[in-house]
Amino acid sequence: MKNILMLILAFCTLTAKAQNNFKVPPYEKFKLKNGLTVYLMEQHEVPLINVSAVFDAGSINDGERYGLASLTADALLFGTQKYTKAQIEEMTDYVGASMSTYASKDNAGLTASFAAKDQEKLFELIQQVLLYPVFDATEFDKHKQRTLLELAQAKESPRTVIGNYYNALLFNNFPYATPTTGSKSTVEKIDVASVKAFYLSNYTTGKGAIAVVGDFKAADMKKKVTAMFGEWKTAPARMVKRVAPNLEFEKNRVLLVNKEDARETTFMIGGKGIDYNSPDYVPVVVINTILGGRFTSWLNDALRVNSGLTYGAVSRFTRYKYAGTFGIYTFTKNSTTVPAIDMALNVLDSLHKNGINEEILASAKAYVKGDFPPDYESAGALARLLTDMFTYNFDESFINTFQAKVDGLTVAQAKDIIATYFPKDKLQFVLVGKASEIRDQVKKYGEISEKEIKADGF
Repeated sequence: MKNILMLILAFCTLTAKAQNNFKVPPYEKFKLKNGLTVYLMEQHEVPLINVSAVFDAGSINDGERYGLASLTADALLFGTQKYTKAQIEEMTDYVGASMSTYASKDNAGLTASFAAKDQEKLFELIQQVLLYPVFDATEFDKHKQRTLLELAQAKESPRTVIGNYYNALLFNNFPYATPTTGSKSTVEKIDVASVKAFYLSNYTTGKGAIAVVGDFKAADMKKKVTAMFGEWKTAPARMVKRVAPNLEFEKNRVLLVNKEDARETTFMIGGKGIDYNSPDYVPVVVINTILGGRFTSWLNDALRVNSGLTYGAVSRFTRYKYAGTFGIYTFTKNSTTVPAIDMALNVLDSLHKNGINEEILASAKAYVKGDFPPDYESAGALARLLTDMFTYNFDESFINTFQAKVDGLTVAQAKDIIATYFPKDKLQFVLVGKASEIRDQVKKYGEISEKEIKADGF
């Protein structure tokens, strides 16, 4: 028994040491003649290869056609010069591979995972999808109709759409205000020609990157990637100057989104957050863990455990390239809307008035450090990390110094972080619920504007 206990203790010590010493594995970075940036990272633990490709083709480029970036990313898989949509799906399924495309606010791209033994066929598929999509009109029209149905269905779930209303309130005229998936009126106007034009303008090698992580030799993979993507000729990368949006608000505001049949109110409260490259991201994560970032957070204890007002309450910082938001989120019965909001505000106020002590800070540090390494343990996560480094212009020092920054946070510094980054006044409120039952009660929180959830928009 003693020997077993010693082994367990030794394992735990080694695990903790490994967590504290976590570093981004070595990788190679180079640029092809056409401007495409390439990252290669050898990982030989399992015979898999993961690919992540990104382009400056996110919804920030949608203009007035909200949903265009998303539909374009989806349509990349609707057939190529060599393969139909069905053939692409059949070929990936047959070998147990995965391949998907996506669009976010800041970028769009492709991810894939497959066995190293199947790399020839899968790299050919990736090349076809990125370089030679045909945007099949029949497949696009079917997908567009499904998208419109999904947008309508989303309106039945306040928890699904509240983030769109929150971004619209905070970002106003900046492109982050619009939903990546679009709205009914904008998606209806998007056709295959629009998607093709968006692809040609935004999927450019000058603002693109591809990361390959897995079981291969870097020298061989460099030759393969160069041969497959080196001759790709795209439009020149567009240079768009963007000014970060002003998220300093003059007063409390309340956006009340009426859902006439709602039995509960879903709400978000907050304001300005941090952008992706904020130097204070790490201490912000630690403090937010205490406030609302884990199950044993202050918000969850107050609103769920101690009062039973909700099934869960969280706070989060959502980061984008040019700005970010902070928000407290939860839901409650119509009749307890005000008590729940008041309690959330009291918890936030307590963070400012009382701060945190050494014991609370130590607990949060341990949680954050324990949660951190698993985020980057898989080859797929590492591939996405490399392309995130490209999109958001940071390097591995962000990861390599993460845990040291956690350890270095003091109670005094935490006080400054709370005062700087956790808004306590001029708050922005979004409430989705039955307006007739809560309108008069929530006037006390700020100037009210109203929308109908069934109306076209966000």
